[in-house]
Amino acid sequence: MRHGKKVNHLGRKAAHRKAMLSNMACSLIEHKRINTTVQKAKELRKVVEPLITRSKENSTHNRRIAFAVLGQKEVVTELFSVVAPKVGDRPGGYTRIIKTGNRLGDNAEMCMIELVDFNEMYGKDEKKKTTRRSRRAKATTEAPAVEAAVEEVAEEAPAVETKEESAE
Repeated sequence: MRHGKKVNHLGRKAAHRKAMLSNMACSLIEHKRINTTVQKAKELRKVVEPLITRSKENSTHNRRIAFAVLGQKEVVTELFSVVAPKVGDRPGGYTRIIKTGNRLGDNAEMCMIELVDFNEMYGKDEKKKTTRRSRRAKATTEAPAVEAAVEEVAEEAPAVETKEESAE
């Protein structure tokens, strides 16, 4: 039973768990995406998302709270100067977890956790605009071209056979 179990201990003592999540949060903010296990990613999300929410308001108090969790001055600067302006209008959900399969050694479920606004692949699809065209017009224009191509291939085929016969 899991009565009162609100923290996933991840097989570590409290100090080790806190240090590990702090380092993972620093790596995520610095590199914008990291590969880890699914359980660590879910715990990391609980650490990073409140920090990103606090970084929207650039105040000394919020910087000190971020530094208390992260412990690296360069990462706090990156959080407030690069990440915060990009997620300023987003109401939450700053991270995305994408499962990548199982690890070979111990079959642990692996994933990639990334900051949503820093992924270029998903942003490009939203900007494209396509115009609607009817299917009938497309089918009628392609049909004569296909018939002409079939006729050309049919005309060329006997010519190839005659060359082979004459060579024999």
